[in-house]
Amino acid sequence: MAIKTPTIKQLEYFVCLAESTTFRGAAERLNISQPTLTAQIYSLEKALNLTLVERSRSGSTLTPSGRNLLSNARQVIEEMRGFMDQADMINSGPGGTFRVGVSPTVGPYLLPHILPGLQSAYSSLKLYVRENMPETLEIDLLEGRLDLVMIPLPFSNSRLTTEVLFHEPLQLTIPEDHPLAKLKKIQPHHLNGQNILTLQEQYSSYHQIEFLCKELGANIARDYEGTSLDALRQMVMMKMGLTFLPELYINSEINHLQKLSIRNVEKLQIYRTHVLAWRINSPNRSFYRQLAEQIRTLVKSNLSKVNLNF
Repeated sequence: MAIKTPTIKQLEYFVCLAESTTFRGAAERLNISQPTLTAQIYSLEKALNLTLVERSRSGSTLTPSGRNLLSNARQVIEEMRGFMDQADMINSGPGGTFRVGVSPTVGPYLLPHILPGLQSAYSSLKLYVRENMPETLEIDLLEGRLDLVMIPLPFSNSRLTTEVLFHEPLQLTIPEDHPLAKLKKIQPHHLNGQNILTLQEQYSSYHQIEFLCKELGANIARDYEGTSLDALRQMVMMKMGLTFLPELYINSEINHLQKLSIRNVEKLQIYRTHVLAWRINSPNRSFYRQLAEQIRTLVKSNLSKVNLNF
């Protein structure tokens, strides 16, 4: 039997159903009626001569055929979006709507300095920004729910490619009346035996700080892992330990009234590397590289007083 060509809409409905697991939930997300969704999925299955979805009272699950075709469906949808975006760029210059994921330890302290500039450079560009944990952002990018992510390394996958944006130092943050705050220079051995506060293990910086603590003989305060950079700052102010905070956060959120001392540790270079990442076969990859260069330019210009490296 000859296979009929599915429509893009049918593929979009199929992907949405796979992600929602229920016809009702998918229909609500798509803003259509459940009978309409059911009819479209049935038409898709009939066109392909395959059963893609197993229906039950508790919901729906993909058949082996459905699972095998899901990534292809996402790729076709992405290619069509890229086709439309490219046509729009030809007509009106670089632009379009892109879904961007950012880590909560990055977005609030970086985006206000670059989004206005991107809007000025690309008048038709629209960025839908979503904050989430790094692991979730990677999954959403791989599965096509996001087009781009701005995230600190480590972040690697054979299906993704990255463009380095900048390197951001992490600075030792201590109460201003702590004994270390009175030293003219803090040496690495001064951290031996100190309690170091860090973010939860889901954040990329956790393992970086864990390795550092092992090297220096410091202790990670595992009972007090922070859920945010604000939480780490508050715990340091309550003298529960010391921490390393990123420069962008320090620039945005810490002032002299908070009774904190921000110090360098001699001969200790600790930083996080921020990248822009996308799927390696994305049809918009040329524009994404252009966007990464524009972001670097804006960071250099608008955050020139912050100690960042390129």
